Amino acid sequence: MFCDELKLKIIAGNGGNGGLSFRREKFVPRGGPDGGDGGRGGNIIFRANPNLNTLSHLANRKMYKAESGGNGRGNNMTGKNAEDLILDVPQGTVIYTADKKQLLADLNKIDEQVILAKGGKGGLGNLRFASSTNQAPKFAENGEPGEDKEILLELKLVADVGFIGLPSVGKSTLISIVSNARPKIAAYHFTTLTPNLGVVNMAQFGGSVSESFVVADIPGLIEGASEGKGLGHKFLRHVSRTKLLVHIIDGTSEDPRKDYKTINAELKLFDKKLYKLKQITVLNKIDMLSIEKLDEKLREIKKITKKVNIFPLSCMTKNGLKPLMFEIFKGLGTLRAKEKKEIQKIARTKSNIPILQPHLEKVKFVISRIEKTPENTIFHINGKRIEQLASMTDIHNPEGLERIYHFLGRMGIQKAVERQGATFGDNIAIKGKIIPYRK
Repeated sequence: MFCDELKLKIIAGNGGNGGLSFRREKFVPRGGPDGGDGGRGGNIIFRANPNLNTLSHLANRKMYKAESGGNGRGNNMTGKNAEDLILDVPQGTVIYTADKKQLLADLNKIDEQVILAKGGKGGLGNLRFASSTNQAPKFAENGEPGEDKEILLELKLVADVGFIGLPSVGKSTLISIVSNARPKIAAYHFTTLTPNLGVVNMAQFGGSVSESFVVADIPGLIEGASEGKGLGHKFLRHVSRTKLLVHIIDGTSEDPRKDYKTINAELKLFDKKLYKLKQITVLNKIDMLSIEKLDEKLREIKKITKKVNIFPLSCMTKNGLKPLMFEIFKGLGTLRAKEKKEIQKIARTKSNIPILQPHLEKVKFVISRIEKTPENTIFHINGKRIEQLASMTDIHNPEGLERIYHFLGRMGIQKAVERQGATFGDNIAIKGKIIPYRK
């Protein structure tokens, strides 16, 4: 089953809890704290695998969860770090948030990896909290919860050349004779239900063995495809990664000019960048035309394409195939050289590109909401570090609660809520935990 769009929930592993333990050894009357740290939770990593061409292997589950880290134990034994969960996806997979408002990753290179959900940090054992003033701490951190996200995966096939055209113009036939792809071919509309990828080796046309490129035929587009009509609209995204388009027109069509306009109009409506890609125009099925009719069709298409070269082709007899393939390879070579220059230019000016570090928060916390109730006022606090501390601290443990108060003062949260009118009996809410305000 071909699957090129998938929504998933991913949950990274929780960190292990820190150990709360004291030494119990013979002849050691006052054994100190010896609780070890918890282990790190497993990350969820997505990796581009060139051997995959569909997301269907992930579609049998709606949620993927990594393992949690091991708990710390006595004798300063650290909990085991959990294994990362690596999910392979096809090269060309784009990952968004579920609402598609934020792009999270674009896995366009072979074996490229990205951590989409980070595992929780392991909690510190009570040995870590021992000091000269607190020699027997009865507190250890909980493990940090792993990140959880709802994501949308979209597959955009990575092909150098895309074959486009109306249904039944010969795209599948052409890809079958120039590459190793073996698509279903039949004389009715929408025979091709999924995009087909194939590798073209130019050696079969007289070129070098090392000269090759990847082609994709896209299921037939129809008028209104960009608005969701027909099948082609589901696969228009696959054309977006191609460097070059081969626009195939049916030579037996009554109005080839209209056919040409229809396809380009849909490309423009879907994505203007697609419309601006270099196109090579092909008039297929010339074996069914007389010489006079062929000349007439070519003149018609030239009027609208404004291109000097229209490539006549017969997929059945392979007449015109070799010139077409060399034209495609030549055009691709020009585009690749241009792309290489742009990459080199970016590399030379790399020092001028700002490095974004969203994890280094300038704002330590914000009072996101002040909730008035008949009994008191609740101050809702948001901030990465204070939320992490709250989630890893057992506030029912007196020493844990004291630790939270210490950080509320140290980070300036206590003064901030006081400026907003906090009084005795009010509460501070952090990550779902309610902490009584105190002066």
